[in-house]
Amino acid sequence: MVIGIDASRAVTGRRTGTEAYAYFLIRALIPPAGEAGHTLRLYFNQKPAVDLFPKASHVEHKVLAFPRLWTHLRLGRELRRHPPDVFFTPAHVIPAGYHQPAVATVHDLGYLSFPEAHTRRQVAYLRWSTRHNVRHSRPVITDSAATRDDLIRLWDVKPERIKVIYPGIDPALRPIRDTGQLMAVQNKFGIRPPYLLHIGTIQPRKNLARLIDAFAASGLTHQLVLAGGMGWRSESILRRIDEQEPGVRERIILPGYFDEDNKGALISGADALVYPSLYEGFGFPLVEANVCGTPVLGADTSSLPEIAGGSAGEAGQMAALLVDPLDTEALRQGLLQVAGDEALRKRLVAAGLVNSRRFSWQQTAREVLEALVGE
Repeated sequence: MVIGIDASRAVTGRRTGTEAYAYFLIRALIPPAGEAGHTLRLYFNQKPAVDLFPKASHVEHKVLAFPRLWTHLRLGRELRRHPPDVFFTPAHVIPAGYHQPAVATVHDLGYLSFPEAHTRRQVAYLRWSTRHNVRHSRPVITDSAATRDDLIRLWDVKPERIKVIYPGIDPALRPIRDTGQLMAVQNKFGIRPPYLLHIGTIQPRKNLARLIDAFAASGLTHQLVLAGGMGWRSESILRRIDEQEPGVRERIILPGYFDEDNKGALISGADALVYPSLYEGFGFPLVEANVCGTPVLGADTSSLPEIAGGSAGEAGQMAALLVDPLDTEALRQGLLQVAGDEALRKRLVAAGLVNSRRFSWQQTAREVLEALVGE
């Protein structure tokens, strides 16, 4: 079987959630696809780095250069002229007008719950692309049961058409204990321990304004490190930082986007990862903190309870302390607990290490391959 894959999102220089999903999943698909006798035909909108994916005789590269509307015009034309047996888009949309067998991953529907976190044009396109994907994808893949339930509730997708397949975590991510390595990364970004860490794009959906207010009211002497690039309406969050008292304001650090090579040290050196996002289709930073042995304070909404182990056991075994993200006082108390309650911190670290074992790109690839070939 020839499996065509949109690999355009995997070549980006700065990988956030969906780009990382495409990159790691394609890499993990290569070995089992070859073992099963399938050919992977990867479509790129630019020439990929020579070492982007492992070389293999069953992997074909199709570089389709095109200035604009690459997916719907250039990729769509290629697929119609030379259709694979099945086409898979891990992080984007099935080209308009393509009606051969196709599978898409729908990562989240946050734009419906929080449209103010996007431009009107983005919301319109996301609504169209979701509708288009769920109509033409057989089956539809989601990152979590929470997103599956959203598709059923908001788009009336039949449950039997949806496969929940959890993503994995970067296999290179490890806890860093070497003091010199930790200090080098901290010095690079102007961080002084102890610190609390948030990872994610600086945008309203991440609930950072309430996090900043809760941090200011906590009385903690930590730094609050908000690591990530600036996103839509980040100005409101920067204003909230500027409104704080000088003693608080100077302890809120914005290191910007950081390379993956620094992630392990950045997470491992933190007293806790704080992740009170209003909506997440999966929530990679929560599991990444679990891998690194760092306690987590998260939101009790969307997929985060599920990803923290809510479906795997009792609340006492959860891999994060979860609070109402709309309750600033609950956030304040949560910060105090994850920063200062040593018994709780030890429980969260232990539960996190167990929880992290649920997420493997090898397992993800096996399940996705089964969905693609219809086994």
